Amino acid sequence: MKLSLNKIHHIAIICRDYQRSKKFYTEVLGLEIWQEHYRVERDSYKLDLKLNDTYIIELFSFPNPPARPSFPEAAGLRHLAFEVDNLDAEILKLEQAGITHEGVRIDELTQKRFTFFTDPDQLPIELYER
Repeated sequence: MKLSLNKIHHIAIICRDYQRSKKFYTEVLGLEIWQEHYRVERDSYKLDLKLNDTYIIELFSFPNPPARPSFPEAAGLRHLAFEVDNLDAEILKLEQAGITHEGVRIDELTQKRFTFFTDPDQLPIELYER
């Protein structure tokens, strides 16, 4: 038996500094705010973000979340990957925003170019050229 999945509905991300992460995901990555809620009982924000009119990320804030183990890489979700048309143009935008990235690498299986950078909480994000 297999589940009948249609698509990924969303990815949930917990951040340490809500305003900083909100700015990163909206102003650097360019995601659109769909809905934003403050949940008093949890002292937590929930920000729903869209890409090209598709809901993709729930950004949560919680008081004092533990740090994410990224180095060495831990089991579980490894990174988020976004497809781009022109990797060099997007890298230039990252650099103009003061965001450090890894060097460009070539996928040995597809021969496509990609690079990594991190969000404010060190979650790895990949840009993968179409």
